[in-house]
Amino acid sequence: MKITAQHLRALVAVVDTGSFTAAAHTLGISQSAVSHALASLERELGGAVVTREAPLNPTALGARILPHARTAIAAIEGVEIAARGDLSLTGTVRLGAVPTVCQGLVPELLEQWQGALPGVRVEVIEGDDDEMPVWLENGFVDAAVLVDPDGIPEGAKLVAIDEFAAVIRPDHPLADVPAIPLDELAEDGMVVTTGGCETYVRSMYEAAGLDFVARHRVREMSTMFAMVERGFGVSLVPTLGRGLVPDGVIMRPIVEPRARRLVLAVPAGREPHPIAVALVDAASSRPHDAADLRSAAPAGFGGAP
Repeated sequence: MKITAQHLRALVAVVDTGSFTAAAHTLGISQSAVSHALASLERELGGAVVTREAPLNPTALGARILPHARTAIAAIEGVEIAARGDLSLTGTVRLGAVPTVCQGLVPELLEQWQGALPGVRVEVIEGDDDEMPVWLENGFVDAAVLVDPDGIPEGAKLVAIDEFAAVIRPDHPLADVPAIPLDELAEDGMVVTTGGCETYVRSMYEAAGLDFVARHRVREMSTMFAMVERGFGVSLVPTLGRGLVPDGVIMRPIVEPRARRLVLAVPAGREPHPIAVALVDAASSRPHDAADLRSAAPAGFGGAP
């Protein structure tokens, strides 16, 4: 069996982009070259590795070999970098992060990387809390900002700490208090997002000895903000999401805060991409404790005055 780097790069590009045309553009080669490389790989393996209906998805065989293909490509690129014998990293890596981190932290990280690693292009992919570890280990992303992982994984770095705050209307009776008690907030009906926030909100209620009841469950934060703005309830979201808060609602501290740790990590179960390792090394740690965050309220919590 003779499998080449060209075979593996074609497979990964086709799966990541969903088409031969987009894969060809990503790799800088012709569409026919991508098709030939994939067909050759399938002959070597004795079966199809991607479906032929748009968008193209890996078959069972393709899904089994995809993590190994990503690991092999990362290793090859590591060899190429070492062979050059210089410090100039060039290439593209994929970074996974949840919506509030994409809005409140990733732009700062991108600026850091542009200065420290000018030859590196970072593609950001937004997902939910529980998707990040899976994406990282199956190779869909090369690095990810994990939310409250168990400890700090090897090769990872704590890049920020934020806490949850209340999202209410400006005319809410508690809008002007320094910090809102959870038991009073609970009376208004809780609107929660299911991408990860609900788990934290539930734990906050349990820690305060309160029964947790969600009046509405939505997937998108924009939907949650719209429902709060129209008076269908209140919510709790991480303070990194302050930039997403529309003019019709405000963000305020709560009496019983819940912090979360944000960790920039590379995969633990496979060889990390050398550029992903460089991203971690170049990222600065800016953890904030609860006192720092709360000292900025209310002005630092954004939203309408």
